Amino acid sequence: MELRVRGGRAVLAGRDDAGEREVDPHTLPLGAGLADALHEWAKVAEAVLRTDPPVNGAAGALVTRRGRQLAGRLAADMGTAVSYTDPVSGEQFVVEAPEVERPPADEPEPVPQDEVTPWGTGLTVSVFTAAVVTFMVVTLSLGLGETSPWLALLANVLVVGGIAPSVWLARKVLVWRWVAYGVVAGVLLAWFALITTLL
Repeated sequence: MELRVRGGRAVLAGRDDAGEREVDPHTLPLGAGLADALHEWAKVAEAVLRTDPPVNGAAGALVTRRGRQLAGRLAADMGTAVSYTDPVSGEQFVVEAPEVERPPADEPEPVPQDEVTPWGTGLTVSVFTAAVVTFMVVTLSLGLGETSPWLALLANVLVVGGIAPSVWLARKVLVWRWVAYGVVAGVLLAWFALITTLL
């Protein structure tokens, strides 16, 4: 495959059964705006050729360097060597595709280790969280219950409804699941304590 500039546009030339063909980079599955970058580079190259002394100018050196960079990206995306004709100097370079590292065939794939559950630390966090949540909910409910039992009930519904989505999402996160378990236990303990005070 060869990268060329034709009329301010980048084209990729290659051979197949029908002979040599030139294609627009937009027709190929190139990643991360590479086709647009190639066309932009080709426009700049055409402008430099019209205005700057082609071989010795600083702009020409920038066009050459950018062309090599884009040819390298193109070789990596396509997985094949790319021949690059510099529009300023007319030199031709070949940019090889980078080698993809593969594990040696005789070396087995690493087996993922099962996670060791930190029961001691996790349950300590859950108990502490449950104690704090129980204290907060009971204090809030008793304080608002002196004003109105309905206000205390509404506050409980709003608090639990507000934290429920976060607790639901945290139940599968490695560290935060222990906090989520503590929050659920704390709310249930607080409600049990409030019901027993009402009876």
